[in-house]
Amino acid sequence: MRNHLLRQPSHYLFVLPAVLAGLVLWSATPAQEVGSPVHRLLPLLLTCLGVGVALVYNRVRALCLLLAIALAFALLHGLVAGFLRDGVVSATTPLTFHAVALWLPVLFVLHGLWPERGRLRQDLLLRAVLSGLALGIFALLAAQAPQGMHDLLSNRHWAWLPTGWSRLAQLPTLAFVVAAITLSVQAVRAPRALHTAMLLALLAVWAMLPRIFLSPALLPALTSVALLALISAMVQESFHMAFRDELTGLPGRRALNECLQRVGATYTIAMVDVDHFKRFNDTHGHDIGDDVLRLVAARLAGVGGGGRAFRYGGEEFALVFLDRPAPACVAAVEAIRATVEDARMTLRDRAARTRDDAVGRLQRGRGGGGEVVQVTVSIGVADSRVGDSPQAVIKAADQALYAAKDAGRNCVRAHGQQRPVAVRSSEAAQGSASR
Repeated sequence: MRNHLLRQPSHYLFVLPAVLAGLVLWSATPAQEVGSPVHRLLPLLLTCLGVGVALVYNRVRALCLLLAIALAFALLHGLVAGFLRDGVVSATTPLTFHAVALWLPVLFVLHGLWPERGRLRQDLLLRAVLSGLALGIFALLAAQAPQGMHDLLSNRHWAWLPTGWSRLAQLPTLAFVVAAITLSVQAVRAPRALHTAMLLALLAVWAMLPRIFLSPALLPALTSVALLALISAMVQESFHMAFRDELTGLPGRRALNECLQRVGATYTIAMVDVDHFKRFNDTHGHDIGDDVLRLVAARLAGVGGGGRAFRYGGEEFALVFLDRPAPACVAAVEAIRATVEDARMTLRDRAARTRDDAVGRLQRGRGGGGEVVQVTVSIGVADSRVGDSPQAVIKAADQALYAAKDAGRNCVRAHGQQRPVAVRSSEAAQGSASR
């Protein structure tokens, strides 16, 4: 869990706009103005924005949750506005409120766990039919027996469920507890910004519901928080899709290009290539090859000396050092080469592998009785003195990388250098050449 995504502060960047907007809206909204058109339209405008982002990036789950939150806000806003205007609640207010409190967590679980598969239109249609059917049946039953439905939602009591800690009725409270636990497990087991945002949006709605008649400003404020959390998470995930390599988790080629546009006058680029990767892939399979790339990426991510690692493409990576010439970076580059060389990877026995993908994922990282292999890299280094553009420096670093390959691999060579920076022992060279 030390490197788990939920423990990285950058994972929660999407929360900032939601929290700031909610605080500003809450502090600047007198209770008598909650029923104004401005506060009614703001969450609906955010919903329209979120729906557009979800459609562009094919985020069906987020789209459905945005619509569910918007529908709940529209219903609750009418109830609160009527209460502020007349000073009393209408006859249908208790039933509507408890229905919203029950169905919101149910819809969060339904759409939050429902995987996004198939074509966008088909997925949307199936979700709409299922949700509409369930809500339609509930609405018909409530219309036929409103008092009975109200009693079921608000007067149902279980002795085993503690009371007093939640201001909601027991049945909606139980629904929120189950939804929160379910989405928490999903966020831990499959850490994504959107999964965390769904959990936070659920908690914001849960905190809002019992207080909307006592503090009406919470209704537009926390609704906006829930909507903005989902929208910001979609944007953050889309950014990561564009700038991060999905396999290794390192910044990708586009992020490298962005970095190279702002390198300044002095910088160093080191090109890193996994030794004998094609032979390794052909021998052990592409799945093991992917594991090799992940292992190398994890080691390169810890490069010192102010360096930053990027996935360049295939089995090649790039290290960028800003404001430092090549001689000042050699020690950090050699240290990262040695770190990769010291790593060992145990292959699982092919005969013992399961064909079940879920079981296979659980077995990953547990080792096994298979072959222990060593992975090495060759590195070429060049700095801004060799050319007038980052592309020229990359080309020079590639030439140094080829020189490192010709020198026997598992070594570092700087551009224009006659000898490798680090010469390995003959035993290590023979062991690397055999792989």
